[in-house]
Amino acid sequence: MSKWSKAQIWEKNWHGNCINSYWEETKQQVYARKMGLQAQMVDGKFPVYNLQGKSVLDIGGGPYSFLLKCVNFRRAIVIDPCEYPNWVADRYTLAGIVYHKVRGEDLVGLAEHEISDEVWIYNVLQHTDNPQKIIKNARRAGKLIRIFEWIETGVNEGHIHNLTEKDLNKWLHGEGKVEQLNESGCVGKAYYGIFPT
Repeated sequence: MSKWSKAQIWEKNWHGNCINSYWEETKQQVYARKMGLQAQMVDGKFPVYNLQGKSVLDIGGGPYSFLLKCVNFRRAIVIDPCEYPNWVADRYTLAGIVYHKVRGEDLVGLAEHEISDEVWIYNVLQHTDNPQKIIKNARRAGKLIRIFEWIETGVNEGHIHNLTEKDLNKWLHGEGKVEQLNESGCVGKAYYGIFPT
């Protein structure tokens, strides 16, 4: 079994039944803010992100993509190769989000694939088979990339890549921001930014 296959099993086990996602979604609010997304309170619901008619592709969005908290999107697609409970796909469908169980490395060739206004990547590249290829695919798939990733974390069974600022800057053709975080469960060195393609 490959390292990547083992990492997928680790990730599936970590998420479990995907029912109690509060802590993960709390951390996601930090990711979103660092990626330049502005949360609003709408009809007693928070956070809500108004996409103002944009199309978004979320690479590795997992069972609780930011897109579930978005309104006014033209098209929304989540791709993620991990095995989640069947109701995760049903929830995306109910929200009007297209969901594919596919790797970011294999993005090119999706039936719904067309250039998106934005591609979102957050807290995912450590788990992937080839993070550089995913960034390359993301640059082809969208006009803008919003990204948040943990860097210099070392590797383990679930996180098989040690991402660095230097590599991410090179792959993204720009310079991201690096910050040591300690808020809302987000602890460590983070890399984030908005990159036109």
